[in-house]
Amino acid sequence: MIILILLILGVVAGILAGFFGVGGGLLFSPILFSLFNFLGVESPVAWAIGTSLFCTFTASLSSSIQQFKNQNIFWKEGILVGCFGVLGVFLGKQIVMSPYYTNDVFVSFFVLLLIFVAILFYRKSQSNVTLRLSGEQMGILKITNAGGLGGFVASLAGVGGGIVLVPVMNLWYRIPITRTVSISSLAIVIISFSGWMQYAFLTNPAGGVSPYTFGYVDFGTSLPLIIGAFFGGFAGVKFNEKVSDPTIQAGFSIMVIFVAISLMINII
Repeated sequence: MIILILLILGVVAGILAGFFGVGGGLLFSPILFSLFNFLGVESPVAWAIGTSLFCTFTASLSSSIQQFKNQNIFWKEGILVGCFGVLGVFLGKQIVMSPYYTNDVFVSFFVLLLIFVAILFYRKSQSNVTLRLSGEQMGILKITNAGGLGGFVASLAGVGGGIVLVPVMNLWYRIPITRTVSISSLAIVIISFSGWMQYAFLTNPAGGVSPYTFGYVDFGTSLPLIIGAFFGGFAGVKFNEKVSDPTIQAGFSIMVIFVAISLMINII
């Protein structure tokens, strides 16, 4: 029964991710946290983050493969940003596994992240101008800052880190948007892979929802989510092509409110 529910939730998450153009982790993480918390799993935050990063890793692979096929991939910057993101993941993991990163703190942080995403989404929808910048080269300091911050947020929230990488590189560092997305896609593969691996190799005496676990990654739980999201994503992209921008904006606002409320219900 749980597998069927997860499959359905995966389809819904895939549809929403494809429809709104957001990363799957933004939906995987709250779904998994609500599930682990509802079932009384010990340390639901760590389980949700570790498992969500595994889901995000599988989803990010397809994105980078598509960038490679389109001959729009920047190996050097993507790998370097991703490698520094690994350090950010490590630092974030120390906070997550500390006694201070409670369910309340996780929910509060994720709600703030949702608000940040909503603001970015709104600004994007209100702008009719696509940023086409001359493009500055990313020095080692910029790469370190972008990667470290992206990995840090990824580890705290169970997302890929793209929600940080894209605005930092495009709006702050003035990198052209097509190049930014390509660098971010490749970096997310490395960041999310490192993320779930780091959580997988943590000592964990308690079990997850399924018997197929390693550390704080529940593979049995993530698989139906991934399968559902894979098929739901195609439908979401198709729906997006048939709906006006104002409707998409209104729908995104409703989704953000719904996710935020569902998360807060878990700590009431």
